[in-house]
Amino acid sequence: MSDVVPPEVRPKPAVPAKPPNVGVPSPSSPFPPQAPGIGGGAPPPSAIPVPIGSHGSQHISTHSVGHGVGHGAGHVAGHTAAHNGAHAHGGSHSSGSGSTLLGYIGIDTIIEQMRKKTMKTGFDFNIMVVGHSGLGKSTLVNTLFKSQVSRKSAGWARDDKIPKTVDIKAVSHVLEEGGVKMKLTVVDTPGFGDQINNDNCWEPISKYINEQYEKFLKEEVNITRKKRIPDTRVHCCLYFISPTGHSLRQLDVEFMKRLSHSVNIIPVIAKADTMTIEERQDFKQRVRKELEMGGIEFYPQKEFDEDMEDKSDNDKIREAMPFAVVGSDKEYQVNGKRVLGRKTAWGIVEVENPNHCEFAQLRDFLIRSHLQDLKEVTHNIHYETYRAKRLNENGGLHPISSNDTQESNL
Repeated sequence: MSDVVPPEVRPKPAVPAKPPNVGVPSPSSPFPPQAPGIGGGAPPPSAIPVPIGSHGSQHISTHSVGHGVGHGAGHVAGHTAAHNGAHAHGGSHSSGSGSTLLGYIGIDTIIEQMRKKTMKTGFDFNIMVVGHSGLGKSTLVNTLFKSQVSRKSAGWARDDKIPKTVDIKAVSHVLEEGGVKMKLTVVDTPGFGDQINNDNCWEPISKYINEQYEKFLKEEVNITRKKRIPDTRVHCCLYFISPTGHSLRQLDVEFMKRLSHSVNIIPVIAKADTMTIEERQDFKQRVRKELEMGGIEFYPQKEFDEDMEDKSDNDKIREAMPFAVVGSDKEYQVNGKRVLGRKTAWGIVEVENPNHCEFAQLRDFLIRSHLQDLKEVTHNIHYETYRAKRLNENGGLHPISSNDTQESNL
């Protein structure tokens, strides 16, 4: 009788435990901790890789903490994460066996990695303000960023004469909040709309915008490229509308029509405290109608909505635009609290009070929810349009050697 060989018993593979310090955000991190995978079973939903969208709740959180912000680390990383996530998710289905994770891998730590990288490098944001003098452009920018960042705050004297032609003045500052650094550049346009004859006064502004695209393009075609190309492109143009209560000036229509395809234009009604609530609503409706009749597209453009959720959020913003705002960098005591406002004979206009003006809506929209999208639309739409046009005109730009770059920087 032959010996019976018992069947081979294979031990179950050991499930690696999740490292205690991986994926756990720091106390200051706004990202919630991810649930660890359950060994030997199906992972919880948070452990399944999914595409990362550019809007919705995740979109808002990226803006508020600076994650994924900036063309260098943020723009590439955000789209890379979405791309990789989509492939990882698709891969599990293409195997045909319903693969499940046997243990913790660490895919979810990509968010924390990108956050740390952005915290180190920081990001750029360039905002242009356009409108005739006396509309409070500098004050509003100071109010938006709660610091003296405007051109006037950087040494402008009140007895300076209005320039005879449109001038371009750019002032840069580094702001830091919660460990995130932002290089803010405010581009002012003194002299715009202040002359008797304002024909073609938008041309210096259009030239400046295109010059920044050209600088970025030349850096891109260099043989030896910089690790991080300096971004001086205008990400947002705040166009200040005079609170006449009647209609847009012809100059307003002409400027926005000519530049809406090369920069993100956000129209705002300046010094809204000069109108009653009824006058303000009527004027807003009239302005929206005139912009629509003129075929003028302002940011956020409808054709750039990525999904229904994106469209729903942006529709609410478009219906509220142009924002009627009041700016002030002075504080007053109201009900025991210090608030930014403008003191009048009948009381204090509180800048951040939504019942008084729409400054808070503009700030939340511009900085807290759509800052990254402004940068992406600038890079993916406006800059790409300029780049394609330039390459078609010249049959492709010739690469610039490192020696030529050094000479141009001298």
